[in-house]
Amino acid sequence: MKWTSALAIYLLFWAFSAFFVLPFHGRKAADNDVPLVKGQEPGAPANIRPGRILVQMTIVATVAFLLYYLAYVNGWADPNRLSGRN
Repeated sequence: MKWTSALAIYLLFWAFSAFFVLPFHGRKAADNDVPLVKGQEPGAPANIRPGRILVQMTIVATVAFLLYYLAYVNGWADPNRLSGRN
């Protein structure tokens, strides 16, 4: 596998990892007894930590990519085998 292909696949894993990480950051302002600002939705997050979310996304994406790469190297995810060309 070329390094550019590996990078592209890793970036896809990183982008999709947001769907796994973000649901765990759902503490609403109403749950924390934080006073709401005028016009604020009660279901909006009380505080957002983008750095923490990005680190968690990176960890999830790295683990998923390593599992994928392990499968690729061992032939479990061979493109020819998966497409039926073998």
